[in-house]
Amino acid sequence: MFLNRQIAARPALASVTLVGLLLVTATAQAGGRLLATGGILEIEGSAGGGITPWALIAGLGTNDQVGGSVGCTQVAPQDFRLDSCGVAVGIDDRVEFSADQLRLNLGDAVPGQSIRLDVIGAKVRLFGDAVLDQNRWWPQLAVGVQWKQNEDFNLVPRALGARHARGIDVYLSATKIWLDGPFDHTWLADITLRDSEANQIGLLGFGGDRGGYHVLAEGSVGVFLTDHVVLGGEYRQKPNNLSAFRENDWQDVFLAYFPIKNLSITAAFANLGNIADKSGQRGYYVSLDGDW
Repeated sequence: MFLNRQIAARPALASVTLVGLLLVTATAQAGGRLLATGGILEIEGSAGGGITPWALIAGLGTNDQVGGSVGCTQVAPQDFRLDSCGVAVGIDDRVEFSADQLRLNLGDAVPGQSIRLDVIGAKVRLFGDAVLDQNRWWPQLAVGVQWKQNEDFNLVPRALGARHARGIDVYLSATKIWLDGPFDHTWLADITLRDSEANQIGLLGFGGDRGGYHVLAEGSVGVFLTDHVVLGGEYRQKPNNLSAFRENDWQDVFLAYFPIKNLSITAAFANLGNIADKSGQRGYYVSLDGDW
């Protein structure tokens, strides 16, 4: 059933993905970095895992190239559906700019309605290299910002007690890749600290009667089972600003497949906890990303 819904996703999802794949085909020789070192587009459009950004810069461009990523994700917990499509451009493996739109279909909670969230992001690699310097523990560090605008604030977020229709997340990420890690496999680990007041990443507005900005921890770990398959998991803390419902932390377990250097397909099982008045929201997501 989920795969059928994925195939039948609205035309915008397919259109953005098609454009991205055409760009990948046209620029397949542009990326000089190793496979998977640009991550995938996380749910808000930055290079990273599925639900958290990493210090990696989008795309496969080296320090004298322009690269990028484009992709779409669909998450399907029991009572909702979340679609996300975005694009990110990396310049000289140093600076990243991204844009993404998320659309949360409210299902039976508010029949026939959805909430849109626009996200504009920027990221700068401060120092370090996630892959090089294998004999040193120091990771690659990057600082990022995500400007978010809720386009349907008056539909549900205001009624739940959210204070603002827009907000800014600031985060610091540290990422390291061990090419010859434990059990003779390549491993990746990331730790991210985020300052945010976004309720459900901004889909339910920003701030609330229980508070505003919080420093939140996020993390990812993954192992390359083969040269083209990565198994991993992620964790993301949430601010829990609204007394109308308890906002739970997010977790997922993912399997990413890189059939070629410029394409990735990711499937995951995500535990999203409470979403508005619906508890125990769990489901699968599928993401398709192109890199150049």
